[in-house]
Amino acid sequence: MGTRLSEVELPPVFCPLESAVHPHVRQIEKRAVEWIGASGMCASEREKAWVVATHSADFYARFTPAAEDDDRLLAATLWVYWGFGFDDVRCDSGPLSGRPAQFNALAGQVQRACETGLAEPADRYARALQDVMRRFRSFAPPTQVTRFVHAHRAWLSGVAWQIGNQAAGRMPALDEFLALRLLSAGGHPTFALLELATGAEVPDREMNRPAVLALTEMAIMVASLDNDRYSLHKELIRGHTDQNIYTVLMAGRSLSLQQAVDEANKLRDRILRRFLELHDVVRPTAGADLSVYLQGLRHGIRGNNEWGQRVPRYLSLGHWPDEWEDLSPAWAEEPSDLRPGPVEGAPSIAWWWDADLG
Repeated sequence: MGTRLSEVELPPVFCPLESAVHPHVRQIEKRAVEWIGASGMCASEREKAWVVATHSADFYARFTPAAEDDDRLLAATLWVYWGFGFDDVRCDSGPLSGRPAQFNALAGQVQRACETGLAEPADRYARALQDVMRRFRSFAPPTQVTRFVHAHRAWLSGVAWQIGNQAAGRMPALDEFLALRLLSAGGHPTFALLELATGAEVPDREMNRPAVLALTEMAIMVASLDNDRYSLHKELIRGHTDQNIYTVLMAGRSLSLQQAVDEANKLRDRILRRFLELHDVVRPTAGADLSVYLQGLRHGIRGNNEWGQRVPRYLSLGHWPDEWEDLSPAWAEEPSDLRPGPVEGAPSIAWWWDADLG
């Protein structure tokens, strides 16, 4: 982009949701770091250091602060560590990040490892994933495991889409980017972990309600746009700014980076406002397990913000991750955009505002 983050003013974050973290987060983190070292998925101490520096235990302990079973929460946390590691080494900026054919071949192997543990895959990340999946199957019913497997496939399909764009030097328009980002950010499997970590078993008739599907997608989108914000500093420094909400807006609307930052913030706040509005319609009639899931969506949006504004994954600029002071995030009292109705130029998400959702 040719711009330093010091030249851009990032607005405070509007997020009027409750903050919480699981009380056993440090014990979960210790067990997870031991697993990372024993899993064989990291090829070097540096790679391991970056995986550990994702602070995934802190991340997911904020999604599920009331989880009653530490082993369930640990298994969910292991997948988050695994997911960040796989994203960094195999997806985001690794050797396959611009080679769609080779990535698709690997993605097929990884997805099959997610689906079955009968054959040992060649890839070290695929082998580690099998161990995580064995843990899930040891305590979770088939419905919840299957939901996670399908969500995992959706994520890999989005990454493949993104890598295809990168290989072709193609910048998507806003509507396509938002549809892509719903998949490529990994939000579907991350929120599918809510049932696995908490033991909630949401009935199909509730989970598949259009309003619940919309709430899930909105939570994913808000978190994804927030992650674009938090990774901006690192991407500017490293020159890795191919596809994010800012480059899309700059290319599609001929905006400066500052203008794109402001527009993206407005878009994000409009989606969060609609999430809050629809949540308050759905929650009063939700069953007990769906209520746990909906609360997890709320905790996830807030927790992702609190984690993202302080995690070395986004803030470290050197060859090895640096720890940063635990600073309080800057919060906005009001949303930056109060306009009603769907986001302009984004028909693929306009259905979130349908009047008959509920």
